[in-house]
Amino acid sequence: MTLRNTPPTAELQALDAAHHMHPFTANTALGKKGARIITHAEGVRLTDSDGAELIDGMAGLWCVNIGYGRHELAEAAARQMRELPYYNTFFQTTHVPALQLAAKLAELAPGDLNHVFFAGSGSEANDTNIRMVRQYWALKGQPERRTIIARHNGYHGSTMGGGSLGGMAGMHAQGGLPIPGIVHIDQPYWYGEGGDMTPADFGLARARQLEEKIIELGAENVAAFIAEPVQGAGGVIIPPETYWPEIQRIVDKYGILLIADEVITGFGRTGYWFGSQSYGIRPHIMTIAKGLSSGYQPIGGSIICDEVAQTIGQDEFNHGYTYSGHPVAAAVALENLRILQEEDIIDRVRTHTAPHLAQAWGSLADHPLVGEAVSRGMMASLALTPDKASRARFAADAGTVGYICREYSFGNNLVMRHVGDRMIIAPPLVISAADIDELVIRARKTLDQTLDHLHREGLFQAAA
Repeated sequence: MTLRNTPPTAELQALDAAHHMHPFTANTALGKKGARIITHAEGVRLTDSDGAELIDGMAGLWCVNIGYGRHELAEAAARQMRELPYYNTFFQTTHVPALQLAAKLAELAPGDLNHVFFAGSGSEANDTNIRMVRQYWALKGQPERRTIIARHNGYHGSTMGGGSLGGMAGMHAQGGLPIPGIVHIDQPYWYGEGGDMTPADFGLARARQLEEKIIELGAENVAAFIAEPVQGAGGVIIPPETYWPEIQRIVDKYGILLIADEVITGFGRTGYWFGSQSYGIRPHIMTIAKGLSSGYQPIGGSIICDEVAQTIGQDEFNHGYTYSGHPVAAAVALENLRILQEEDIIDRVRTHTAPHLAQAWGSLADHPLVGEAVSRGMMASLALTPDKASRARFAADAGTVGYICREYSFGNNLVMRHVGDRMIIAPPLVISAADIDELVIRARKTLDQTLDHLHREGLFQAAA
């Protein structure tokens, strides 16, 4: 292993605690505990400041699709910085990386999704979508169509707009969310909320909540429905197969816009370029980010269908960001897409590694702590339960067991995230079968340790 001239871990942790505020973190508690300092990465593995090597089961934050250490992306960034490090796309100007990336995305996206509005992140792109769909309907002579329907436990970013679209109760408890004009229906989470219904019947029932909400609000007041093809941050919630066809029927019937949030599912995560393709969804707008550049540069955007783009184009759209279509980020994204395409990474996920992950991950369903082990493409989750037969929740507060499991996982040098009492992974798309096997070995060890801990502490109890 290459030796690196890095200050001692304790010194770095003290500096972090003194000045750095982490996202979605109780920073005072973390400062006392000490953050784990990541100093290097290659392929699917991370190295920390003490020299320990971890399997990154979360691809950074769902984003490092082509893996770490791809020097081609660094070289693309350096070339662009030397040629044109920055220019904006306001005021009737453009530059080559932005227009080439927009053209490439139009080529890759399904249907008539031929236009791109760039942002710096998925959160920003979803803020764009709020303004765009409302402006669309205003230009169509229906300005009263302002309400956007989303889902409880969906995630669409953490800005005021994106956080409002998302249905995360913890986020809505802070900062005055949601903003007006956004309402929510229930998620298609059969394992946790399906009761005695079959998955097929439950999928239809949850989809039909959209129709009920449209009728309640009045179709003439509804602008759009937004959802992730597979809920990511909500716990890798894979909808029943009946869900999306019924959603598509409903949006078509009532003529509302469909926004597919592809920030996580885009660029190969489900084994297709976009999650919409894996479910036969026909969105009017797709939100993109993360895998667009494999996280090597911050970039996001909205891919928009012809009709919406042409309508928006009738008037000045008073919206944009300083870094919309940043030339360096766009150049890196183009190189990332070239690698995904020329190395057949997405096809390999669909035909080889995703089936291997499904088999290996699915084997964890025999563990006494696991009620469900599911995957879709290169994303997977485990539902932890004290009673497999009844799919019971734990008596302890939601997330207590998941956090214990996550801590053991981190100690076993596996980055596996917890969402409540679900454990989730979304490794880089380039992960090998051998690395998947090692990941599952570490996950099983983690489950064993967690189960022992629960028995010792009297926590292996079902809620009443």
